[in-house]
Amino acid sequence: MSEKPALLPIERADLPAVGEFLSRHLNPRLSPAEWAASIVPPWVVDSPNHGLRLVHDGELVGVHLAFYSQRLVNGTVEDFCNLGAWCVLETHRSHGIRMLRALLAQPGYSFTDLSPSGAVVPLNQRLRFSTLDTDTVLIPARPLPWPRRTRVVDDLDVIESRLTGADKVIFEDHRRATAARHLLLQRGDRTCYVIFRHDRRKGVPAFASILHVSDRELFAASVTELTRHLLLHHGVLCVLGELRVIGSRPSLALRLKKPRPKMFRSASVGADAIDDLYSELTCVAW
Repeated sequence: MSEKPALLPIERADLPAVGEFLSRHLNPRLSPAEWAASIVPPWVVDSPNHGLRLVHDGELVGVHLAFYSQRLVNGTVEDFCNLGAWCVLETHRSHGIRMLRALLAQPGYSFTDLSPSGAVVPLNQRLRFSTLDTDTVLIPARPLPWPRRTRVVDDLDVIESRLTGADKVIFEDHRRATAARHLLLQRGDRTCYVIFRHDRRKGVPAFASILHVSDRELFAASVTELTRHLLLHHGVLCVLGELRVIGSRPSLALRLKKPRPKMFRSASVGADAIDDLYSELTCVAW
C-alpha cells in the first residue's frame, strides 16, 4: 500500500458512496439507496458525524456507522453513540480497529453495540464493554381467533393520537425510522405501545423482534392477539422478546439457548438505562 489509509468522518455528501459500499460488501439485501437512507436517523440530534470511513488512494475501503442520540436518564440528559454496521475490506482489515478506537475516543458519550458479530464481542470486552442480559424467549404465533379481548391497532395516525408523554415522543422520533414497526394494544382504557422490527434467523425472514413495550402486564395478557396479528399481517411465525424488554416469560414461550449478545460502555449510566431505541436496530432493516 502506497500510504496509510485516511480516517474521515461520514458526512451527508458521503452517504451515496457509503450506501453503495455497504450494499456491495456487507448486505446486498439493502440497496445502496436504502442503506444511504437508513444512515441518517429521523430523530433530532446534533451529531458530530454519521460514523467514520476509511479511504485509501481515493477509494472507500472501510465504513463504521454511528447513530447518536440524547436520552433523559434519571433526570439527566445523557449523550449516546450506538455503534452500527462495521465493514472493512480484507486488504485493509488491519486498520479496522483504528475506526473503532477513534469512535470510542469521542468524549462524553455512552456507547452501545446492540448487534456485535461473534468476532467483535471479545474485542469489545478488551475495550471495557459490559454485556447486557439478553435472556430471550421465542413465542410461536398463535393463529386461534380467540380470545380477542385486546384490539391491535396498526394505523399510525390513530396510534399517535392515543399516545401521551414519553411514548408519544418515542413514536414521533421513530415514526419514520425504516426498521421500526409500530402497534398499539388496547384493552378497555389500557394501552400498550409496542415497537418491533422484522428479523431473520438462519436466513429465514419470518421473525419479529420486540424493541419496546410500554405496559408489560398488558403485553403478557395480549400475546395471542399480538402474535395472530403479526402472523396474518406481517407473515411472522415467531416473536423474539428479551425479558428485559417484555418482562415475564409468556406461556408456551421457549428460552433461546444462545441469545444474541448486546454490549455497552459508559462511565455515567448502568445497564438498566440501555434499551434498543435510537439505534441501528430501529434504523436499518437488514
